[in-house]
Amino acid sequence: MTLTDLVGRFWQDIAGWLFLVEVVLTGCTLLWVLHLKREPMSAIAWSLAVVLLPFVGPALFALFGYQTIHRPISQRKKRRAVYRAVAAETRSESNPRESTLLSTIPIGWEVLARLAHHRDGFPLTTGNRLAFYHTGAPAYEAMLKAIEGATHHVHILFFIFRPDETGRRFIEALSAAARRGVEVRFLYDSVGSYSLSSKLLSGLVGDRGRVAAFLPLLNPIYRLRINLRNHRKILVVDGRVAFTGGLNIGDEYLGQDPKFGFWRDTHMRIYGPAVQSLQRVFLEDWHFATEELVFGPAYYPPFPDPPGISLIQVVHSGPDADYKVIRETYFAGILRGRRRVWIASPYFVPDTGILDALILAARSGVDVRFLGLFRPDKWVPFLAARYYWSDLLEAGVQVYQYTRGMMHSKYMLIDGEWASVGTANLDNRSLYLNYEVNCLVYDPVVVAALEEQFLKDLEWSVRLDPGVYVTRPLASRLAENAARLLSPVL
Repeated sequence: MTLTDLVGRFWQDIAGWLFLVEVVLTGCTLLWVLHLKREPMSAIAWSLAVVLLPFVGPALFALFGYQTIHRPISQRKKRRAVYRAVAAETRSESNPRESTLLSTIPIGWEVLARLAHHRDGFPLTTGNRLAFYHTGAPAYEAMLKAIEGATHHVHILFFIFRPDETGRRFIEALSAAARRGVEVRFLYDSVGSYSLSSKLLSGLVGDRGRVAAFLPLLNPIYRLRINLRNHRKILVVDGRVAFTGGLNIGDEYLGQDPKFGFWRDTHMRIYGPAVQSLQRVFLEDWHFATEELVFGPAYYPPFPDPPGISLIQVVHSGPDADYKVIRETYFAGILRGRRRVWIASPYFVPDTGILDALILAARSGVDVRFLGLFRPDKWVPFLAARYYWSDLLEAGVQVYQYTRGMMHSKYMLIDGEWASVGTANLDNRSLYLNYEVNCLVYDPVVVAALEEQFLKDLEWSVRLDPGVYVTRPLASRLAENAARLLSPVL
């Protein structure tokens, strides 16, 4: 047998083994897909990817297709038992029982309040005072001022935290608080804040601040869960004031991005009993990342004198929750609308139920308006959104594109009586894959102010003409259809 024959047989053996491995890998991954994916379209899309892309398809599914984080059952039960006990013991006397509060909200919306409180949800709270920020500068100043005034603890969590001038300002403020003896716990998402260096954080750690990354990519326990991220933005100071909304920490949120310039966002400050719910969301995430249980009356101070009159309910969801409460409140809110449903979200990749609810509302005569991007920061989600805009326009939904800069707000306004404001976009990523937190507002005065801002945003927007939109180039429609196939992970 010649050397050529030996080499040929060697490569034949390698090819045979590779084929066998590929068949076994594909078969096992298909079973995994069928076991995990409940949505038929998602299961079909991933099955095709696995079959048509040998080795690559299974690898992509391992990285992006897995949508669950299995926390140890004993720890999960222990964590929830502890935090529920704390909530019961530190319940503010200024917040009446939920049965009493339900009678004070606008008629018909008590169904949403009960839905949001289902399972591990939080109750409705009253006596809250709200302030909204529509640009980054005033929001940052308010947050920094709150950190500078902290006396007991500062808890901070952001999806994106840049190591730029803005990020350094916050790190310096946190370090100064830690040097004063304030407990500082800083949690950041390891993917969203990938550029955050240990060098920048070393000063905070040296000043006895606690720092942790959420789902580190190289942690073998979570097997490269790059697809499941903590998209929440929470700042809680002394358990009395909290901030949440769409803003991350970075210079671009001050309008300094060279591409977008002006940055439109919606962030909120809460002073009142609803802070306790945001505190619990942060501390459960902190415990998941560090295994440190943090509890005690100092973290849940009472509010004997209500700071305000607004009724607020915090809702949170994530890939480890079977009940996707943010998705359900979006869906139920749209169906509950009788006069108008106004939505702002930079990304629009809805599931079938959300899309059908919007179409049904518009065809029923409800004033449905959607405000999205004109200049995208991510092309694939933008193209997928354009595919779904066709269905909205055909049903009579008014679709607007914000032209002034980046429109990063995430809120839903319904009938002038109810609003959802927070971190969750109207896409599958926020509704199924990410950890998110929203605040439901049952206050017509607050909702009216948000509606006024929404109408101002429309002045900076262009409305899509359905007749013109259907004539867009074939190449554009093909790209939109291709992007739409990735909807389950967008």
